[in-house]
Amino acid sequence: MDMNGAAGGRRERLVVIGGDAAGMSAASQARRLRGPDELEIVAFERGHFTSYSACGIPYWVGGEVDGPDRLIARTPEEHRARHIDLRTRTEVTEIDVAGRRVRARDVDSGAASWTSYDKLVIATGARPVRPDLPGADAPGVHGVQTLDDGQALLDTLARARGRRAVVVGAGYIGVEMAEALIHRGYEVTVVNRGREPMSTLDPDMGRLVHKAMEGLGITMVNDTGVTEVRTGGDGRASAVVTADAVYPADVVVLGIGVTPETSLARAAGLPVGGHGGLLTDRAMRVRGHADIWAGGDCVEVLDLVSGQLRHIALGTHANKHGQVIGTNAGGGYATFPGVVGTAVSKVCDLEIARTGLREKDARRVGLEFVAVTIESTSRAGYYPDASPMTVKMLAERRTGKLLGVQIVGREGAGKRVDIAAVALTAGMTVEQMTALDLGYAPPFSPVWDPVLVAARKAARAVEESG
Repeated sequence: MDMNGAAGGRRERLVVIGGDAAGMSAASQARRLRGPDELEIVAFERGHFTSYSACGIPYWVGGEVDGPDRLIARTPEEHRARHIDLRTRTEVTEIDVAGRRVRARDVDSGAASWTSYDKLVIATGARPVRPDLPGADAPGVHGVQTLDDGQALLDTLARARGRRAVVVGAGYIGVEMAEALIHRGYEVTVVNRGREPMSTLDPDMGRLVHKAMEGLGITMVNDTGVTEVRTGGDGRASAVVTADAVYPADVVVLGIGVTPETSLARAAGLPVGGHGGLLTDRAMRVRGHADIWAGGDCVEVLDLVSGQLRHIALGTHANKHGQVIGTNAGGGYATFPGVVGTAVSKVCDLEIARTGLREKDARRVGLEFVAVTIESTSRAGYYPDASPMTVKMLAERRTGKLLGVQIVGREGAGKRVDIAAVALTAGMTVEQMTALDLGYAPPFSPVWDPVLVAARKAARAVEESG
């Protein structure tokens, strides 16, 4: 039993649950601020890997990047060299808040023990949503959230007898995994409950993604729910069943999304919000608990545009959370103000980006708005390889305040969303955006950047709306 703490003049102990972006960023930042003679850091990770890019898993599966080593920013050995007691293949099974301790179990041996803490960081991430359907837990059905998940999927692909894959869901992971499986030579069907793929976009913009996926050879089945994952004589997944059809499958990938992994926190009585994530203050402290912090995919964050809490699973946020937590746990001061909901992805060479609110988001929070869509090009129209781009922009009807932007286009389209992300964070109006001094040269942009063309059209729509 490991029960040493800060009592009796001993150094403080920081315990971290979770060894990926938020957890190890917090541990590393706390170590920068306080040396091992002042602060002991113990981190638990149930998997084999630490500090890795989960966002890179589809590209590893698709063979575009090597893995898993190329996806790891810092190995367990590197963390240990920085005087962080990192214990991999060790799963925390209980948090005793009153006793200020956690119970951890060695995944391989089953041995368990308690470790006390003076300060605790919860960075348990998220888990893939598995539908409550017959066969959803069968071998050959894969969620993809960790490097261990990615390796398990690759193992299935290596021994699959056929080349048929069904992806359930068409969010970011579903779309990216569908493309990865195409690269692997599979026949891919995507079964999607929504009207169009990429529900993070409005349906009119999602339709552009739909066309690109079909152009890649992916069969899209929209407006359809899965009723069963059928298994064969060996107990492995063999088909995905809907109300109207049966889709044979040698492998099934779940791309429905993720949910915060907060089972430990719930059992410990820590506060959880409406989206299932832990609730924290701006310093990333768990509400009501001065010495417990939480960050990454297991928390809810403030949406600066809607003013409401959201759950957004992105590595960018997780790393920022970790920096804030590590600073505060190390004796400094930092806060995380919130997000505007920026994300970017791709299907083949089609770039997909969004930030801020969709139409239904704006309606849900009671905002009246105008929505405009423009067609433009990534470069001056006369310059070689200028490619088309569609930009949709939402602005508040009365004030003209920017509410959201969605972009679908070829090379050079996606990262333009960062202009809108900055404008949203600054609370700019679309009229103010038209005066932004953006870089221009024919190889990079038309004279009027597509985002500014949309801002001009939105400003006119606001004026015409009265």
